[in-house]
Amino acid sequence: MRRDVFQAIADPTRRAILSKLANEPLNVNTVTEDFNVSRTAIYKHMKILTECGLVVMTTKGRERFAEAKLERLNEVSDWVGQYKQFWNKKLDSLELYLEELQSNPDKLTSKKKKK
Repeated sequence: MRRDVFQAIADPTRRAILSKLANEPLNVNTVTEDFNVSRTAIYKHMKILTECGLVVMTTKGRERFAEAKLERLNEVSDWVGQYKQFWNKKLDSLELYLEELQSNPDKLTSKKKKK
Protein backbone atom coordinates (compact mmCIF):
# COMPACT_ATOMS: atom_id res chain seq x y z
CA MET A 1 0.00 0.00 0.00
CA ARG A 2 1.38 3.42 -0.98
CA ARG A 3 1.06 5.89 1.86
CA ASP A 4 1.64 9.61 1.90
CA VAL A 5 2.91 12.00 4.54
CA PHE A 6 -0.62 13.22 5.31
CA GLN A 7 -1.56 9.75 6.53
CA ALA A 8 1.46 9.80 8.80
CA ILE A 9 0.59 13.04 10.55
CA ALA A 10 -3.14 12.29 10.74
CA ASP A 11 -2.68 10.33 13.96
CA PRO A 12 -1.62 12.05 17.21
CA THR A 13 0.47 9.06 18.29
CA ARG A 14 2.48 9.19 15.07
CA ARG A 15 2.97 12.94 15.50
CA ALA A 16 4.24 12.29 19.04
CA ILE A 17 6.62 9.62 17.76
CA LEU A 18 7.99 12.07 15.18
CA SER A 19 8.47 14.66 17.93
CA LYS A 20 10.50 12.18 19.96
CA LEU A 21 12.64 11.27 16.96
CA ALA A 22 13.13 14.83 15.73
CA ASN A 23 16.22 15.44 17.87
CA GLU A 24 18.01 12.13 17.64
CA PRO A 25 17.64 8.53 16.47
CA LEU A 26 16.24 6.33 19.22
CA ASN A 27 16.10 2.66 20.00
CA VAL A 28 12.62 1.39 19.16
CA ASN A 29 12.15 0.17 22.74
CA THR A 30 12.93 3.68 24.00
CA VAL A 31 10.26 5.09 21.71
CA THR A 32 7.63 2.70 23.04
CA GLU A 33 8.28 3.55 26.72
CA ASP A 34 6.44 6.89 26.69
CA PHE A 35 3.20 5.64 25.22
CA ASN A 36 0.24 4.10 26.96
CA VAL A 37 -0.40 1.59 24.17
CA SER A 38 1.00 -1.80 23.35
CA ARG A 39 4.40 -2.24 21.78
CA THR A 40 2.63 -3.86 18.82
CA ALA A 41 0.58 -0.70 18.29
CA ILE A 42 3.74 1.43 18.31
CA TYR A 43 5.36 -0.93 15.80
CA LYS A 44 2.33 -0.48 13.52
CA HIS A 45 2.66 3.29 13.79
CA MET A 46 6.39 3.03 13.08
CA LYS A 47 5.64 0.91 10.01
CA ILE A 48 3.30 3.58 8.65
CA LEU A 49 5.89 6.29 9.34
CA THR A 50 8.49 4.20 7.52
CA GLU A 51 6.20 3.60 4.54
CA CYS A 52 5.58 7.35 4.35
CA GLY A 53 9.32 8.03 4.31
CA LEU A 54 9.32 9.98 7.57
CA VAL A 55 11.26 7.38 9.55
CA VAL A 56 14.20 5.20 8.58
CA MET A 57 14.95 2.07 10.56
CA THR A 58 18.53 0.84 11.02
CA THR A 59 19.91 -2.17 12.84
CA LYS A 60 23.00 -1.93 15.03
CA GLY A 61 23.84 -5.25 16.55
CA ARG A 62 20.67 -6.62 18.09
CA GLU A 63 18.98 -3.27 18.41
CA ARG A 64 16.79 -1.39 15.95
CA PHE A 65 16.96 2.38 15.78
CA ALA A 66 14.46 4.77 14.30
CA GLU A 67 15.56 8.07 12.77
CA ALA A 68 13.24 10.85 11.61
CA LYS A 69 13.58 12.15 8.05
CA LEU A 70 11.47 15.27 8.38
CA GLU A 71 12.21 16.64 4.90
CA ARG A 72 9.05 14.92 3.69
CA LEU A 73 7.04 17.30 5.88
CA ASN A 74 7.79 19.96 3.25
CA GLU A 75 4.89 18.45 1.29
CA VAL A 76 2.57 19.39 4.14
CA SER A 77 4.09 22.85 4.42
CA ASP A 78 3.64 23.46 0.68
CA TRP A 79 0.03 22.28 0.75
CA VAL A 80 -0.81 24.41 3.78
CA GLY A 81 1.06 27.32 2.21
CA GLN A 82 -1.39 27.62 -0.67
CA TYR A 83 -4.27 27.99 1.79
CA LYS A 84 -2.28 30.39 3.92
CA GLN A 85 -1.89 32.62 0.84
CA PHE A 86 -5.63 32.43 0.15
CA TRP A 87 -6.57 33.37 3.72
CA ASN A 88 -3.95 36.09 3.97
CA LYS A 89 -5.46 37.78 0.90
CA LYS A 90 -8.95 37.54 2.39
CA LEU A 91 -7.84 38.85 5.77
CA ASP A 92 -5.86 41.69 4.15
CA SER A 93 -8.99 42.71 2.25
CA LEU A 94 -11.02 42.61 5.44
CA GLU A 95 -8.41 44.69 7.25
CA LEU A 96 -8.51 47.33 4.49
CA TYR A 97 -12.29 47.41 4.61
CA LEU A 98 -12.34 47.80 8.40
CA GLU A 99 -9.72 50.55 8.24
CA GLU A 100 -11.84 52.31 5.64
CA LEU A 101 -14.90 52.07 7.88
CA GLN A 102 -12.97 53.40 10.86
CA SER A 103 -11.66 56.36 8.91
CA ASN A 104 -15.07 57.08 7.38
CA PRO A 105 -17.87 55.94 9.75
CA ASP A 106 -20.44 57.89 7.72
CA LYS A 107 -20.01 55.32 4.95
CA LEU A 108 -21.46 52.59 7.17
CA THR A 109 -24.44 54.67 8.31
CA SER A 110 -25.21 55.79 4.75
CA LYS A 111 -25.33 52.15 3.63
CA LYS A 112 -27.80 51.35 6.40
CA LYS A 113 -30.05 54.25 5.37
CA LYS A 114 -30.18 53.04 1.75
CA LYS A 115 -31.62 49.69 2.81
